[in-house]
Amino acid sequence: MIPKEILKQVRRIQILTTRMVNDVLAGEYHSTFKGRGMEFDEVREYVPGDEIRSIDWNVTARTGAPYVKKFVEERELTVMLMVDASSSGGFGSVAKTKSEVAAELCAVLAFSAIRNNDKVGLIVFTDRIEKFLPPKKGRSHVLRVIREVLYFRPEGTGTDIAGALEYLKKVTRRKTVAFLMSDFIAEDYQRALTLAAKGHDLIGVTVTDPRELEMPKIGFLQLEDAETGEIVAVDTRDPSVRRQFGGLSVEAVRERERIFRTSGVDAIDVRTDRPYVEPLRRFFRMREGRR
Repeated sequence: MIPKEILKQVRRIQILTTRMVNDVLAGEYHSTFKGRGMEFDEVREYVPGDEIRSIDWNVTARTGAPYVKKFVEERELTVMLMVDASSSGGFGSVAKTKSEVAAELCAVLAFSAIRNNDKVGLIVFTDRIEKFLPPKKGRSHVLRVIREVLYFRPEGTGTDIAGALEYLKKVTRRKTVAFLMSDFIAEDYQRALTLAAKGHDLIGVTVTDPRELEMPKIGFLQLEDAETGEIVAVDTRDPSVRRQFGGLSVEAVRERERIFRTSGVDAIDVRTDRPYVEPLRRFFRMREGRR
């Protein structure tokens, strides 16, 4: 039985993200993710200005009047949402945790997809595959996706991005648009990213909390690694400690960016303390500008 507070949260996210999709991101998703090509729709009578090469000579010969073939974009795509549910996703120093931001992002992308008649699937992973929802259409399916991301209680605590991408390969027969949502606090995933990007349109979505980038000056702290359980005591009043922490954070960000770049994976960076609409719009505009 899903708790009432989770259902209320799902409803809140549905209202928020549906409005965002309709009012802010309308058309941008469609322009960014094209269909697989053009398919024949019907024939109609030729009108001045039509492309001569589109004339259907068989129908023209049969009717005695020129007819042209009409084609439409084969729109339907499959969007796969891959969500890291490891323990580090429960961290949040502001209003929302990383997992809550990931749930809202899933909702925005899923509602954008079904608005364009695309299918949406879900892979929830930690250091193992936790949940798989096969791609489907429809609002009720999207609401289930949101519920799973918010309410699902994983068995694992770590992060195996390579394993999740290998699973994507097993459950998909054709090219998909795959959004990989994680904090990317993981190891040995570059090769898997590179291979997955060759078969799919793979986008890395990094969700970060500001306290993972900069240590506040608040005295002694006991820091626990959510995925390993390791506890370390630090004095945040020490400038050298804060500088070292900041330096390691910058290095981690640069390494992640390098991995994305060399793997041919586009990236979206969102933070728990900032609206995620603008990073999404920048991504859509960047992709549309390539066409």
